[in-house]
Amino acid sequence: MSKKNDLARRKRQHEFELQREKQEKEKKANKLQAKKNKMKVDGKDKKKKGASGFQVGKRKVKTKLTAVAKAKAAQAMELDK
Repeated sequence: MSKKNDLARRKRQHEFELQREKQEKEKKANKLQAKKNKMKVDGKDKKKKGASGFQVGKRKVKTKLTAVAKAKAAQAMELDK
C-alpha cells in the first residue's frame, strides 16, 4: 500500500482540514462581530450639534477647528481666567 492510499493518513488529513475550516469560520465570525460592535459604539458616541463650531468664552466660533486649534483655544481660556 502506498503512502497516499494509507487509510489512517487520509483520515488524519481529513480531520486536519475540517479543523482548519472550522478555525477559519470562527475567525471570520469574530471579525464580523467586532465590526458590528464597533459600528454600534460609533453610532452611539456621535453627538448631534445644532450648528457647527463651539463656544470660546462668550463668543461663538463658527468654524470647524482642528484638535490642535481647540487645545490652543482652551489654553487661552485658562490664561484669561
